[in-house]
Amino acid sequence: MGYRKDRVRFNVGGRIFETTATTLANAGRNSLFGAMFDDSWNLQQLDNNNSNDYFIDRNPDCFAVLLDLLRTNELCVPTNMSEKLLYREAVYYGLLDHVRSAKWGPFDGNRLWLSRTVAGQAPGDGTAIRAGPDGGCCVAHGCMVHVYDWMLDEHPTINLDYQRVNDVGWLDSENIVVSVCERLGRGDGGMGLFSSSSGELRDKFQVSHENQVKSFTAGALSFSSDYKIFSSCKGRSNEYGIGVWDQITGKQTDFFYEPLGWSLGDADKLQWLNGSNCLLVATLFPRKDNCYISLLDFREKKMVWSWSDMGAPIMVDEKRVRDAIAMEESNSICVVNEYEDLGFIDIRNSGGSVRWSSRSKLMKGKMPDEPCYPKLALHEGQLFSSMNDSISVFCGPEWVLTSRLRRSHGGSICDFSIGGDRLFALHSEENVFDIWETPPAPII
Repeated sequence: MGYRKDRVRFNVGGRIFETTATTLANAGRNSLFGAMFDDSWNLQQLDNNNSNDYFIDRNPDCFAVLLDLLRTNELCVPTNMSEKLLYREAVYYGLLDHVRSAKWGPFDGNRLWLSRTVAGQAPGDGTAIRAGPDGGCCVAHGCMVHVYDWMLDEHPTINLDYQRVNDVGWLDSENIVVSVCERLGRGDGGMGLFSSSSGELRDKFQVSHENQVKSFTAGALSFSSDYKIFSSCKGRSNEYGIGVWDQITGKQTDFFYEPLGWSLGDADKLQWLNGSNCLLVATLFPRKDNCYISLLDFREKKMVWSWSDMGAPIMVDEKRVRDAIAMEESNSICVVNEYEDLGFIDIRNSGGSVRWSSRSKLMKGKMPDEPCYPKLALHEGQLFSSMNDSISVFCGPEWVLTSRLRRSHGGSICDFSIGGDRLFALHSEENVFDIWETPPAPII
C-alpha cells in the first residue's frame, strides 16, 4: 500500500511526496486525508490500481505548500504562486480553515492592519456592509447587493427591482437574506433569500395579517441559533412590528405587533441574545424623533425590558442615541451618540437612565461636513465604534480606548462589520471598503 509503519507516499501530478500518517492527521477528520484513514488513522485498504503510492491528479506545487503547512503549521507561499490557485486547492483537500488560521492570527482589534481596499461597483452611497461567516462580505448600494467570497472575488450581483435595500444578512456561507422597501401595488413580500454564489432568488418571505398576505417593507434583520429569522416590518394596515420566519421552511411563525405608543416596525437594529433568548429591538434618531430600545421575549409574547428617551429633557443634541448593542455578560445595553460618547443602561432596571462616558471634548471641532452616524459592534470581548473616518477599539471592564483604525483617505465610514476573523469598513464618499486583518504572531 506504499507505506511502511506510518509512512505514506503520494504521486501528485507526477511528483512523488512522502510523509507520515501523523502529519496527515493534522488535517483533521473532515479533510480529504481524513477520508483516506480509519478511526485510528490507519490507511484504509483502498484499490489504488496496485501502485505503490496514492495518485492525486492535482497541482503538485500547491500540494507541497499545503503539506508543509501540515508539517509546520506555517504558510509559506512562493512569490510566483497565485494565492487564488492555492486557495482553490485548499478547498479541494478540505484545508481552507488551516490556510486561514495560518494566514490570520486570532482576531484582536488592537493588532488589526489594513490588508486591502476594494473599490465599489455601484453609484451612490453604500447602505450596509455585512461580513460573511467564512471571511467574505456583501455590500448593499441602493437596490443592488454585491457579494464577495473570502478570496474577495466578486460573485454575480443581486440586482433587485425595488426602491432600496434596507438590510442584508448572511444566513450561512451559501445564503443571503435581503430586506427591501415594498413595491406599491405589487403585493409581494419585502424580504428574500438569495444564493451567495449565483445571486439566484431561492425564496420569498411573506407577512400574513388576519389570514391575508400583505405587502410590507422589511427593515433590520437578525438570526437566532434556533434557526429563526427576525425582521422589522412596516405595512399599510396594522402589520407593524417584528416578523419571525423559520430558516428551513421560509414560513412565517410569529409576529410581535407594535404596542400603542411604541416603535418596532421602524427598527434600525435587531440583535438576538442567545443567553436570554430575547431579541433586542432599537429604533433610533433620526428615523424617529425619540429613541426606543426594548427586549422582546417571543415565548411569553411580551416586552420584558424597555427604555426610551421620550419625555426626558435633552439639553444638548449630543445625547441623542445613534446606535445600541446588548452586552449580556454585564447585563447592560451600550449606546453611542454622534460624538462617540459611550453610554450604558442597566437592563436589570427597566427605564433606567444612561450612564454616559464622555469623549465629546476630543471630537468637537473635528466633525466633517457630512458625518456618518456611529455604529457599534462587540466581538471577542472587545467593543468597536465607528466615528467619521476611523473605528475605535475599547477594552477592559471600563471600556478604555486602546486603539483606532484609520487609513489616510476614503472619507467617513458609514458602516462596518466583523466576521471570519476580518473587519470590513465601508466608506461613504469614495464608495470603497477596507479589509482589516490580524497578522499571525511572530515565530520565535
